[in-house]
Amino acid sequence: MSHLTDTPDRIALHYRAGTSDKVYQAAMEPAGNGLFTVAFAYGRRGSTLQTGTKTNGPVPYQEARAIYERLVGEKTAKGYTPADDGTPYRNTANEKRDTGIACQLLNPIDETGLMHLLDSPDHALQEKFDGRRLLLRKSNGLLIGVNRLGLEIGLPAPMADEASALHGEFILDGEAVGEILYVFDLLAADGSDLRSEAYDVRLRRLYLLLAAGPQRHLRAVETVCLPTAKRERFERLRAEGREGAVFKDLHAPYTPGRPASGGAQLKFKFYETASCLVIGRNDRHSVALGLFRGGSVVPCGNVTIPAGREIPIEGTPVDVRYLHAFPQSGTLFQPVYLGPHDAIAATACTIEQLKYKAA
Repeated sequence: MSHLTDTPDRIALHYRAGTSDKVYQAAMEPAGNGLFTVAFAYGRRGSTLQTGTKTNGPVPYQEARAIYERLVGEKTAKGYTPADDGTPYRNTANEKRDTGIACQLLNPIDETGLMHLLDSPDHALQEKFDGRRLLLRKSNGLLIGVNRLGLEIGLPAPMADEASALHGEFILDGEAVGEILYVFDLLAADGSDLRSEAYDVRLRRLYLLLAAGPQRHLRAVETVCLPTAKRERFERLRAEGREGAVFKDLHAPYTPGRPASGGAQLKFKFYETASCLVIGRNDRHSVALGLFRGGSVVPCGNVTIPAGREIPIEGTPVDVRYLHAFPQSGTLFQPVYLGPHDAIAATACTIEQLKYKAA
């Protein structure tokens, strides 16, 4: 697929934020007899792009057009833009919501890397909470919430009131569970950008900042550093059925984005989670789930929606907790519905997320 220029049926998109510098190209390509395919290419700027198609075969123009527009819409919603500078959300519906803040994301680890981190004096351990990523920025007396995509979002009133009452300006990073934000990082304070500082420096300043408040809706995450204390805390989290543990390099700066592997912030889950696509509603209080494999969606099981929770509509990305997936079918074992995931596009619900039952 050659480099694409911007035409109604052909577009080249860019995204730059933190360490990310990516391109995504999409095109409706004639296949003869009035039929079309929808092709795509993506990868890091300047590298060899991976290519594929969103149609299993040639389709009529209107069907191809709908697929193409949905694909472009999903990418621009995630921050891709036709602008040459690759500014996230420029010329999109989210342009005015874009805060320019990019959060640091964690890479998962398995049992093989666990023992080293538990014994390492350079890594702290914290609980991994089962919530949603949320940053708070207070500047010029104005407080806003920021999601993991860098977009401005609303805040629960008790959380907002407590944060607004804190002295000075700041950017807090944490995990929101209901009306409580479990805070684990401080990116800026009183006009100083702290992201280049070591994590232990940022953590000490965070504790001092939150100590001035009641800590009812803003709570500093408990952090343990000594190997013995980390092992005890880790086993307690596992025994209590918590989501998992996070390990953070005490000497590392805050680096936005997610490294290709490893990194200064790592997570170990006691169970697996996946973002799935709702592909149908069942007779009972449950929905059918699917995941993208290549350009098509394949089923991966059903999940019950708890009583009192709104049933998500078809096409909604939702988060599901599960023990493992079966390698033959890709079906999730013991799935538990966690809720809708409104901070990702449908195309992020891919089968590559799954962790399979060991043979």
